[in-house]
Amino acid sequence: MRDRRRAARRRRTHRQHQRDDQFRPKSGAARRETDRKRTGQHRERRQQQPDQRAPQRAPERAPSTWRKVPSTRTKIAAAISGRAAAAKPGKASPARTPIISSVGPRGTSFANDRPKSFRLIVMSAATIGSSRSLLKSIIYISIITSMNLAAVDLNLLVAFEALMEERHVTRAAERIGLAQPSMSSALRRLRALFADELFLRAGAGMQPTEKALALAGPIGEALRQVRSALAPELAFDPATARRRITIAATDYGDLVVVPELTRLLRMEAPNIDLAVRPLTDATAALAKLERGELDALIGGHLPDSPRCIRHRLFEERFVCIRDAARANRSERLSLDDYATLPHALFSAAGGDGLPSVIDALLARRGLKRRVAVTLAHVVAVPFAVAGTDLIATLAERVARRFTHLAEIAVVAPPIDIPAFAIDLIHTTRAAQDPALRWFLDAVDRSGSRLRY
Repeated sequence: MRDRRRAARRRRTHRQHQRDDQFRPKSGAARRETDRKRTGQHRERRQQQPDQRAPQRAPERAPSTWRKVPSTRTKIAAAISGRAAAAKPGKASPARTPIISSVGPRGTSFANDRPKSFRLIVMSAATIGSSRSLLKSIIYISIITSMNLAAVDLNLLVAFEALMEERHVTRAAERIGLAQPSMSSALRRLRALFADELFLRAGAGMQPTEKALALAGPIGEALRQVRSALAPELAFDPATARRRITIAATDYGDLVVVPELTRLLRMEAPNIDLAVRPLTDATAALAKLERGELDALIGGHLPDSPRCIRHRLFEERFVCIRDAARANRSERLSLDDYATLPHALFSAAGGDGLPSVIDALLARRGLKRRVAVTLAHVVAVPFAVAGTDLIATLAERVARRFTHLAEIAVVAPPIDIPAFAIDLIHTTRAAQDPALRWFLDAVDRSGSRLRY
């Protein structure tokens, strides 16, 4: 403060000298006489003015009856030592000690300037460690977090989501209404932000790296919550809503559940598009579901996941099929015929695979079946059985889909084969997504129509 006063006084003196120089005599003697008079006048003015530097006594104040409130510094000290911060009457509270909370593009913010709830969080952390080092660690973490969040542009996350779904820069740009150079620039910024290539060229498109796959789920979930928060009052109307739902289904789901679901969607939500992916690797499908690449899974014999929700649609049982000309309506396959007749087997893996439940049941009776034909598609099984001596064991609803297409007959199996459940698996994203929540309800209603 004293330095600023001196600088201001020098500036005033300099301006006064400039004004005086306009009328200053040009000769040396006259100039010296003018300087002498000006110095004397300045000395007289200083003597007439009171000394501003002398300390002035503050007026006496009436004694206050107010209770002094402990400062933030006192509270933290009391929390660390385990004692309550008692106010001392008659003494003013010490000045507030600024505690750095975060450093951002707008400068440094202090915990004392935060709301009361934030200050309580800082004090609670101090009581846990009871040391200044713990408090410094908390401050350091807050600074790092604030700096990282300040570097994130929400539009970059939208671009990341489009790139993850399209796997192509041009198509991703068209999806979110950007030019191709702008999307390329966004990809460069994403790579710099996450310190990873994220997407690598592969043929005509791009393939995500492991880090991109790991980021897909959290980023997708965050964007869904942001969209839901920005439009919380918009009610979902299936008759007019536009949406694309992506699911994975087993062959059974494709043949039985999806046709019924499609009819319901066309009647109630004609503008919702449904994309069905093959569900051959259940573990990989669950991982895609958790990352947000899929909205739901439909099928049987699906593994559990602690991060997913399982909903049972209905149960399915097994039946046998054989050529219609070789079967009587009242015929029930005998155990010997079941074991001796050649079987047609559906195996999505393209091989005999591991022994199934049926093989285990036959083994308990000392029997073994012969698999004469192994097919990669369940649709081919009824047509392979028709007109031959082959028999096959299929899910009942699948078998009855083909009775009017192939000359086959449905008969009861000679052994009690346990039924299996057809499940709908999804994540908690439906709680913040009205469209997805409606779709899951539509799947459940489709399953209820298929129950016996």
